[in-house]
Amino acid sequence: MRLRLLGDSIAAGVGSTRREDTLGPLLAARLRATGHDVDLRVHAVPGARSADLRAQVRAAVASGVDIAVVVVGANDLTRFVPAHVGAQELHDAVAKLRRAGAGVVVATAPDLSVVAHVPPALRDVVSAVSRDYAQAQLQAVIRAGGVVAHVERVVTPQFAADPALFAADRFHPSAAGYRAIAAALAPAVEAVAAEHRA
Repeated sequence: MRLRLLGDSIAAGVGSTRREDTLGPLLAARLRATGHDVDLRVHAVPGARSADLRAQVRAAVASGVDIAVVVVGANDLTRFVPAHVGAQELHDAVAKLRRAGAGVVVATAPDLSVVAHVPPALRDVVSAVSRDYAQAQLQAVIRAGGVVAHVERVVTPQFAADPALFAADRFHPSAAGYRAIAAALAPAVEAVAAEHRA
C-alpha cells in the first residue's frame, strides 16, 4: 500500500522530536496493524499552501500512490488566501490524485482560534473564518471524489483544553498532538485502504 503524505508542516511532522510520532509513521503503523504492507513517503513541505500541492501531487504520482493523505489550509488562512481560491487548488490536487488511481483523504484547515498567539478578543472571528475555509475545502474535496476526515471536529476541543498537545512553539503539534490527529484521521484512512485493497 503506497501511502503518501501531502500538504503543510503538520503533514510533514514539524513540532515532533521523533519521526515515529508524526502523521506518516503513525498512520502507516495503523495500516500495518490491519494487515497492509505499507510503503510510506512524505511529500509535504512546511509552510505549504494549497497552491503548492501541484508539485507535491506530481511527486506522489511519479512515485506511485494508492492512498494520499492531504493536510492543508493553515497557511492559506494565515496568509489570507481567499477560500474559493484555496478550495479550487485543493480540488484540482485531489482530482489529479484520483485520476492517478489513488484514494484521497483530506484533513481540512484547523481552527486557528485555539493557537495561543491569537488574542482572546479575536478568537471568535478567527474560528468563524477557519470554519468557513474548511467548509469550502470540504465541498471541493467531495466534488473531486475525495474523502474528508473531520479531524478538526475531534481535535479542536482537545487542543483547546490541553496545552501539552502543542509543541514548544505553541503552534505546531507535539508528539501527543500528532497522536491525537492521527487517531482522528485513521478511521477514514483505514476505510479507504480497505476499499482500495478490495
